[in-house]
Amino acid sequence: MLIENLALKFRPKSIDEICGQKHLCAKKAPFRELLEKRSISHSIFFGPAGVGKTTLAKVISTQMELPFYEMDATNIKVEEIRKILKNHQNSLQKPLIFIDEVHRLSKTQQEVLLVPMERREAIIIGASTENPYFSLTNGIRSRSMLFEFFQLSDEDMQDVLKRVEQEISFDIDLDAQEYLISSSSGDVRSMLNLLEFALKIALHVELKTLKSLRPNALKEGVSSDSVHYDLISAMIKSIRGSDVDAGLYYLARLIDAGESADFIARRLVILSSEDIGNANPNALNLANSCLQSVSKIGFPEARIILAQTLVYLASSPKSNSAYKAINEAQNYIQEKRAIEIPKHLTKLGAKEYRYPHDFGGWVRQDYLGIDLKFYKSSQIGFEKTLDEWLEKIKKG
Repeated sequence: MLIENLALKFRPKSIDEICGQKHLCAKKAPFRELLEKRSISHSIFFGPAGVGKTTLAKVISTQMELPFYEMDATNIKVEEIRKILKNHQNSLQKPLIFIDEVHRLSKTQQEVLLVPMERREAIIIGASTENPYFSLTNGIRSRSMLFEFFQLSDEDMQDVLKRVEQEISFDIDLDAQEYLISSSSGDVRSMLNLLEFALKIALHVELKTLKSLRPNALKEGVSSDSVHYDLISAMIKSIRGSDVDAGLYYLARLIDAGESADFIARRLVILSSEDIGNANPNALNLANSCLQSVSKIGFPEARIILAQTLVYLASSPKSNSAYKAINEAQNYIQEKRAIEIPKHLTKLGAKEYRYPHDFGGWVRQDYLGIDLKFYKSSQIGFEKTLDEWLEKIKKG
């Protein structure tokens, strides 16, 4: 076989040939049953690159015997879509219009699709690396089924590689094979492209050849909103769960993907108050010092300051009492009528105000007019000490 465009040559032609995505393609999977009944409607496929979104759209077109039109949202023209729809206006076969990078459509372009989608003048399938809940309008989402695609496992990638080995006679060292798969990060197209160039050099593939063509493993970066959100979310949740090593892993991912030190530090400041609070008040001081430091120092040294702060926060006792208390208070004022401020707390009633310092630091006095309770101590860490202080103060 000619070693040229392996990604295209080994693209699956049927649903049985698709590797991975078993939640969609396995027998008895609801999606597959819909496909077999030719009942697939407008859909949005979202997930990482190179995991089969375009391939599955083409399989649908073949199995449902629909004319297939592939478009890219970055250079799509509304007139092209209208022309396709017009050409199939009186046809029994409705076209399948596949739009790659669908999240890049403007709101105006998305709105143009609403009427033909509503009238079923075509089947619209969009593919995106972005989460459609954030990147597409409500109109598009409400008219579409949403299907998430997942990164392929090493086993899935191995299956694809075996198919290639059955068609092309070549040898690959074990360490080279492991690198070919692991460095492709679940992207089949990327794996086949790297293999193709390696085979053009020699039919015996060695690790040094692969590393000369791809020195480092692929990374998704943080340009994608969903990846950006998922990584920072995973780091924060790991710290909140007191898992130091998981927190450090996601911190390293964020740094490696090009996230700014300032952004990471700001999130640590928020976490120190929201999730640790008065269980360890020094957490906020350290996080704030971290933010000031990294803004002046920057990478690569900022990574050390971020790591030190992360370890401290993950190791600290946790309390969200202050966070919950302010939420309760805000909910109350949004739902209830405003409480009149007691007269002795106002300028007009200043003479009636009892100055606590004149009474040894505390005096019984009404500050709200009604009995409300927003703050509930967790009695964790230093919060327990604060409870004891408050109890002593009020005993006089």
